[in-house]
Amino acid sequence: MDIWRKHWYDVGAVIAVLTLVLLFISKTDLYRFDFLMWGSFASVLLHQFEEYRYPGYFPGMFNKVMFNSDLPDRFPLNTQSSLIINMGGWGLYFLAALLAQKAIWLCIVSMLVSVGNFVIHTFVFNIKGKTFYNPGMVTSILLFLPITGYFFYYVTSEKMVTLNDFLIGIPIGMIANALVIKLVNHYKNTETPYVFEKRQVR
Repeated sequence: MDIWRKHWYDVGAVIAVLTLVLLFISKTDLYRFDFLMWGSFASVLLHQFEEYRYPGYFPGMFNKVMFNSDLPDRFPLNTQSSLIINMGGWGLYFLAALLAQKAIWLCIVSMLVSVGNFVIHTFVFNIKGKTFYNPGMVTSILLFLPITGYFFYYVTSEKMVTLNDFLIGIPIGMIANALVIKLVNHYKNTETPYVFEKRQVR
């Protein structure tokens, strides 16, 4: 299990690459909805790779900037809570891609999580940390922003989305974003054995 805590984001990057390769091999129309949603799934995996592997110092930055932690290698975010939160992300984005047109509301939820990541990485972390970059920002700008923008354009122009989709998807999407901090606080423990590697803390 400890190996998985230290390498889930590496596995995710491999899955992202394989997903994109399979999409292109299958000659899926670049503008089709299924390509968009599987591309979204790949984007969150690449985003996590930027956060935790290269450059990878998101955990330490997050704990210092958001919580002024004296133990940024483990508190409040630790490898266990990080694993749980991000595996939840895998599940959300995978189900949204798998169900696609059958659950537009779920697709909206995943897109709002992407929007939340874009906002917090591009603005909140940089303003609070007085920085110009943080791990996760590049994928937020280059992947999350255009994918979410095109998603909302596509579903509205193609009349795929209903009022009920918005009424269900938007509040759940907001809850999903808030749930991240809730889980971080739920699993926080200064005595936790689930400590990040030195390279992940700056």
